[in-house]
Amino acid sequence: MPLTQLDYLRTRSSVDCDTLDASVAAELGPFVDCTSNQAIAAAELLHTKHATLISTSASRARSLAPQYPETQAIGLTVELLMISLSLLIAPHVTGRLHTQTNPHYSFSTPKTVANARRIVALYAHLDPNITRERICIKIPATWEGLEACRVLEAEGIATLATTLFTLPQAAQAAEVGCTYIAPYVNRLAVHFTPELVDDMPGFDVCVAAQSYFRKLGYKTKCLPASLVSTEEVLRLAGADHITVAPGLLRRLAAEAYPEGKGVVSDFDAAEAQESEQIERMVMDEETFRMAVNRSRGGVDAGKLVEAINIFSEMQEKLEAIAAEALAKLD
Repeated sequence: MPLTQLDYLRTRSSVDCDTLDASVAAELGPFVDCTSNQAIAAAELLHTKHATLISTSASRARSLAPQYPETQAIGLTVELLMISLSLLIAPHVTGRLHTQTNPHYSFSTPKTVANARRIVALYAHLDPNITRERICIKIPATWEGLEACRVLEAEGIATLATTLFTLPQAAQAAEVGCTYIAPYVNRLAVHFTPELVDDMPGFDVCVAAQSYFRKLGYKTKCLPASLVSTEEVLRLAGADHITVAPGLLRRLAAEAYPEGKGVVSDFDAAEAQESEQIERMVMDEETFRMAVNRSRGGVDAGKLVEAINIFSEMQEKLEAIAAEALAKLD
């Protein structure tokens, strides 16, 4: 059989599935990691097949609520829902299951840390076979979020800095010890607004960040995200990891990879250039905030805020699903 584009991609990068649809993972897996977020969870829970999972999660949240007085049953239900969907995919994943913290906590280190610890505990409650080593907590790459990553990584909890659009964010993520970063190639809004195109995509951040990590000896891995075409995916072949949505996975699996005529990877092009000296970026809070805000004239800071806002809206959709399920228990 001819080599497919997905086969080729797997020779260059660890391929992760960006979905909570277990049928996709079963069809096209196994994958290395499974990434997810509030938007993916909200879309998946629209399917009627998850009605029992929703009611069961609400019931569990009610019974577990006394153990977690720092949160409410609605929030606990949302967390149980996201984790339960990930557990359906676990048999088709050889690596980590990624669960994103509540985006409403993006600017609170203590709340994000508590949220992450609770997610890890809930995984253990739902499936003791999923050890801490198989869990990764996704956290928005704000200053507060990255400080939460510092605390969690010191406790042995793997973290991923998400909604990342700038090299300063990537450098600080490495400094605090993040296991992964997820540079967004396109602004998040392109996935929700038809015909919207990001005219300043972030391919260069992916390449620069991975080079930075490798040359300075950081453990952090680059995991590009928010891709909209197979051409974009193949441009990033050679990234440490890459996460791909179901539609693109199916297209990659259906198309043969033309040997010698494929899309040239940005990583290959960068390696072919003369090696440049890279200096470590050491930033305090003020320096970090200014660097992110000034990146590409403020465009990237706008993308960060936009992404957090979108994820917050999706969190609220999940909370509405949870509230309805809890009301049915009364």
